[in-house]
Amino acid sequence: MYRSGDVVLRRCSARPFTHSTRPLIHKNNHRTTYVVAQSLSSVKASAAKRKHRVVFLGTPQVAAGVLQDLLSASQQHDSNFEISLVVSQPGKPKGRGNRGMAVPSPVEALARDLLPADNILCPVRAKEEDFLRRLEELEPDLAITAAYGNMLPQRFLDIPQYGTLNVHPSLLPKYRGAAPVQRALEDGVTETGVSVAYTVLACDAGPVLAQRRVPVDPDVTAPELLQQLFRLGGQLLVEKLPDVFAGRGTQMAVSQDETQVVHAAKLTREEAHLDFSSAPAAVLHNRVRAFAGWPGTSATFLVQDEYTGASEPMLLKIIKTRWTASPTASSSATTSASSGAEVDSRGAEVDSRGAEVDSRGAEVDSRGAEVDSRGAEVDSRGAEVDSRGAEGGAAAAVLWLGEVMLVPCLGGTLLEVLQVQPPTKKVMSVQDFKNGLRGKRLLLPLPLPRPGL
Repeated sequence: MYRSGDVVLRRCSARPFTHSTRPLIHKNNHRTTYVVAQSLSSVKASAAKRKHRVVFLGTPQVAAGVLQDLLSASQQHDSNFEISLVVSQPGKPKGRGNRGMAVPSPVEALARDLLPADNILCPVRAKEEDFLRRLEELEPDLAITAAYGNMLPQRFLDIPQYGTLNVHPSLLPKYRGAAPVQRALEDGVTETGVSVAYTVLACDAGPVLAQRRVPVDPDVTAPELLQQLFRLGGQLLVEKLPDVFAGRGTQMAVSQDETQVVHAAKLTREEAHLDFSSAPAAVLHNRVRAFAGWPGTSATFLVQDEYTGASEPMLLKIIKTRWTASPTASSSATTSASSGAEVDSRGAEVDSRGAEVDSRGAEVDSRGAEVDSRGAEVDSRGAEVDSRGAEGGAAAAVLWLGEVMLVPCLGGTLLEVLQVQPPTKKVMSVQDFKNGLRGKRLLLPLPLPRPGL
C-alpha cells in the first residue's frame, strides 16, 4: 500500500498480469468511474454512504459478457456498487511461433481496457496466499463468478460479507459440473436455463437465488447456447443485486434437491469420435452440436477409387449436422451421378415408354427396387443409392441428396451432414467436399466386432 497525494492505492502483490504492462488510460470519460482508488476522505466516510465493493471472477468470452453487464450497471446514476477487482485465469500462449507470449483471457482483456492495472489479478490458483491476502485487505461485500475455472477455498468464501454468487448455465441441480451446456445438448434436452446460485465448497451445490428457463432449439450448438445463457444470466444477476445488498438474498435462495442432481462431466477427446454403427442419427447429431467448438467431432471414412477399387482412410471433421425423423434409409452402399438418360434394369438406355414401373407408378429395375429417371436406385427420400457395395460388398457408403451428405447410422437412420473439414483444409460445405472427391466414393468402414459376439 502506498500514498500518492490524497489517494490511497493498493498495490497487487499477487500476479497482476500475464503480459504487457502498458498504460491503461481509457479515452471515454463516462468510464472513468471504474477507478477503485479511494481518497482519504472516502475512506473515513461511513460504510452506509460508500458503494458496495464487488469482486468479479471469470475467464472466457461468455464471462466477459457478464462483466460488461455489471460494469454497465455500476455506471448508472443510482447504482450502489462498483467493480473493485477483476480476477481471471492467467493468459495462455496461442498460435505458432508465439508460445512464449501469453495472450490474456477475454475477461482480462476487457478489464485492462476499463480498469486500473492494480485492480486486475491473474493468480494460477485461488488458494495462493498473496491473492487471498489481497482480498482480505480489500474487504469486498460480494464476489461474483462466471466460468472462472478455479475452485475457491473456504477462506475465499468467508471473505465477502454477502457471500459469493455464481452464474451457472443450467437449471440446477441439473447438470452440475464442468460442462453443463454440452452435456445437456448431448442428452437432447428440449428445455434448459441459467441459475444464479450461492457458492459453497461442494461443486455447484449452493442455494439458488434465481433461475430463468429457455427452450432449446434442436439445432443449436454449445457455443451458441452458452452465449445465450450467460447473456441471460448477466441480466438476471443484475436484477437480483438490490436484494442481495439489502440482505435479502440468502433468505430468498432455495436449497437444491439432492435427489434431482445430474452431473456434467468434463468433455474428453476420446468421446469426440463418431461411430455411425453404434448409435442412431439423433444421438450423433446431439453429440456434434454438444461438442462444437472444443473438442469437435470427427469420423473415419474410406475414400475408394471406382476404377481400381483401392481405398484409403480419411479422418473427416464433422462440423454441422441436422436430424429429422424420417423413413429409414437403405443400408446399401451409395454414390452420386449427374442427371442423364433413363436406363433399363441392365443399364441400357431406354425411352420413358419402356421404363418398368411399380404399382405406385414409380420406376423400378428388374429387382423391384425403385429407381429414378436415370435408373439409379433411390431410397424413399429420393437419395441416390448404389447397389454395388464396397469392397467385399459389406461396407455401406454415404448418400448424396442435393447439398446434404446422408450417413447411414444405427437402426437404419440417416444423419444429415451439412459442413465438414477435410484434413489440412478449411471448413467447407458438403457440396464443395463432394466436388473435391472427383468421382471417388465415400464409404463407411466396417463396424468393429462387438465384445462377446
